Amino acid sequence: MAQPPASTLPVDPAPVRRSLSPRAAAGVALAVLAMLALTVAVLRLVERAAHREAATAVTQRAQTAAQFNVATLRRDLEKHRALPFVLAQDPDLKTALATADPQRLAALNGKLEALAAGTGASVIYAVDRRGLAVASSNWRGPDSFVGENYAFRPYYQGAMARGAAEHFALGTISRRPGLYLSHRIDDAGGHPVGVVVVKVEFFGLEQDWAHLAEPVFVTNSDGVVLLASEPGWRFRSLVPLGEAAAEQLRRSLQFGDATFAALPIRPFSATAGAAPARRPPASGDEMRADVPGHPAGDSYIHVALPVPSTHWTFHLLAPSREERAGIAARMQAQALVVLLLAYVAMATAVYARRRLRRHNAQQAAIRAELTARVQARTAELQAANDQLRAEMEERRQAELRLHAAQEELVQANKLTFLGQIAAGVAHEINQPVAAIRSYADNAGSYLERDETEGARSSLARIGALTERIGAITGQLRAFARKGSGAREPTPVDDAIEGALLLLGPRLRTQTVALVRSGDKGLRVQAERLRLEQVLVNLLQNALDAVAGRDDAQIDIATHADDARVRIEIADNGPGIAPEIAERLFTPFSTSKPEGMGLGLVISRDIVADFGGTLDTRPGSESGGGAVFTITLNSA
Repeated sequence: MAQPPASTLPVDPAPVRRSLSPRAAAGVALAVLAMLALTVAVLRLVERAAHREAATAVTQRAQTAAQFNVATLRRDLEKHRALPFVLAQDPDLKTALATADPQRLAALNGKLEALAAGTGASVIYAVDRRGLAVASSNWRGPDSFVGENYAFRPYYQGAMARGAAEHFALGTISRRPGLYLSHRIDDAGGHPVGVVVVKVEFFGLEQDWAHLAEPVFVTNSDGVVLLASEPGWRFRSLVPLGEAAAEQLRRSLQFGDATFAALPIRPFSATAGAAPARRPPASGDEMRADVPGHPAGDSYIHVALPVPSTHWTFHLLAPSREERAGIAARMQAQALVVLLLAYVAMATAVYARRRLRRHNAQQAAIRAELTARVQARTAELQAANDQLRAEMEERRQAELRLHAAQEELVQANKLTFLGQIAAGVAHEINQPVAAIRSYADNAGSYLERDETEGARSSLARIGALTERIGAITGQLRAFARKGSGAREPTPVDDAIEGALLLLGPRLRTQTVALVRSGDKGLRVQAERLRLEQVLVNLLQNALDAVAGRDDAQIDIATHADDARVRIEIADNGPGIAPEIAERLFTPFSTSKPEGMGLGLVISRDIVADFGGTLDTRPGSESGGGAVFTITLNSA
């Protein structure tokens, strides 16, 4: 049904409202509050995500910086470690320690002084087997080590016991911290004569660290800070030391009178003034630290790396506040833009929904009217449809009755042929019956004369005659039955033989020359009984056509052509008159006075049901007659 013009559609006469109702105003206020709450929640989530992203970025940069500084520290250590070993092999040093000759010791002082200036070592000195310093590179200065006894120092004891030792401590005279590298000196007999010691100070390295943006420091295995970019952090502890451990370190004089106070570092989640953590921070932890020159309690990413070939650990505190603030600002700005777009989209959707509701209200009346019209039209169509279905059912029933009538007509045609054949078959059977009676009498006579061989011969002939009668009657019974209608591979020769068997008496009585030619062993898609019916019909017509001729002849030829098989039945009769040929396959059209004109019609229908064709054409000009051709699908 066509839609009415736009000008005829009903419109909402109510004017557009300029103000919101109290309920609508409450809904708008609630929506605004929900958007504000959502915005705050999203910004908090974005801030947390920015925090994690900033921590990851800062940790990666801090790892790179820490690795570089550890490599620098290790380079300085390795540069000085070889010096004590080389000096321990020096023959002048061995001789001076072994002989304690003042002249040799004086010469050794100058040699050590030049060597310290050339290698950058803080102090190089030699200690005899009693622990007394007998030569030193600082022999000229007021803080000379010559004459001092260092037998209590761990680096002396370790070298004498193990051959070499390393010890970081505060100098007893210079009060400057450094790493003492010692190596035992043996005489030619392998007896120790003293120890050579190289003290390495890291003042220059710490000055370089002081210019870094990140605070760095080095701790020993006890967590005591040995080196630091912040001078105030030296000899403080990474975590609070127990009183017993601190007292033991103070008695060893390794770090002088240091108090080992904890570093001003605490976990990021700890509040200001909270007690220091009891465990060392792991690498990658976020910490708060009070670093001079930086805001108090600022956030840092802690990175810790072991220093190879030592028991030290390098620590770096990478500031993360600015990185976190920058990433958070960027991500929050992006989130605000996304939220703004989402809110605009939501507002647009709400406005569009309200317009849609008004439009739907206008369309509701139109749909109601259209629905009513459609329902009325549907009822009319339903009635017409019911009537059409009834007519279709009547037609189907008529087709069923027609099909049944056709089946009956086919069967009647078949029985008509049986009636025509009956006389000949009866005559055909009478002769064997008479012969059977004669052979039976002969068999009785042979038995009376006790001639068993003659009786056996007569009985054998009786058996052969009964088989002949059985074949004829069996073929008649099969021909009389209704076909199953199922198509299957059917031998053409068998169907022809069956038809000839039924027509055998007439063929012998009428004296017709029957000629068969063409291909043998062909098979077609058909039903044998119905195919025999067609062949019997065509052969009957051929016999009628040649009746009364002395040279009567019927030719049966079979040919295979690709996927098709042709069965041709030709006679040398007078042929088919032109006026009859035009309507030969029309019902009730016949040239026989006693015929009904249905045989060829039924035969063509049977062949068409097999998927084939039945055609006719005139015979040869010299012989005359007619040719009927059955064309079927090859099996």
